[in-house]
Amino acid sequence: MSAMIAAPFFIDITGDVCPLTFVKTKLLLEKMPVGATATVRLKGAQPLDNVPRSVKAHGHEVVSLAREDRAAEADPRVPHILVVRRC
Repeated sequence: MSAMIAAPFFIDITGDVCPLTFVKTKLLLEKMPVGATATVRLKGAQPLDNVPRSVKAHGHEVVSLAREDRAAEADPRVPHILVVRRC
């Protein structure tokens, strides 16, 4: 996890609720150069559904979405890591 926090474009929205989760993600994407990737830490059923969908709807690419702890059961309450590329 510490390597992700050190990434130049990282945001932890695990404590936020929709629609603030995407608003914060969008603001981060707007600060990034085209082609750069960002790591977004999120959790909860709505953010897991809405943030990747909204990223795509705004023309950006979802590179990956996975549970932070891959050994954990599939549960939206477990933090997930979303990697997005600004297009």
